[in-house]
Amino acid sequence: MPLTPGETALQKLIANMEPVLNEGEYVFASVSDINAIPREITICEIKEKEGVTVIVSKKDAERLGLPFEFVAAWITLNIHSALEAVGLTAAFASALGENNISCNVVAGYYHDHIFVDTKDKYKAMVVLQALTKMNEPS
Repeated sequence: MPLTPGETALQKLIANMEPVLNEGEYVFASVSDINAIPREITICEIKEKEGVTVIVSKKDAERLGLPFEFVAAWITLNIHSALEAVGLTAAFASALGENNISCNVVAGYYHDHIFVDTKDKYKAMVVLQALTKMNEPS
């Protein structure tokens, strides 16, 4: 499949980011043997010198006996943001931070993915939707 370019205009990105709350609970776990984790269950993998961080569903982590501390909700921004776009992460992270919501961000080729504490998932959606409305063209 050929790659298509993403949006780079900040106001357009924010106004059209369309946050979607994915079902389920997700965790970040660090593993030393990535081969012990079935690839089809990982949302994301990040290689670090201490081990490989995987993002998986809480159910899969419990089933595999993976240790974790933080249980997150997963929000996807449905705007196709360009990887070189400037300011989108800062805009939504600032808005969430101003509302005392921690976020962990993973950028895929097509979309940004935000992981927030499960207790904050609905509040985060309200904040992101308000940010979108504030940036709609007049």
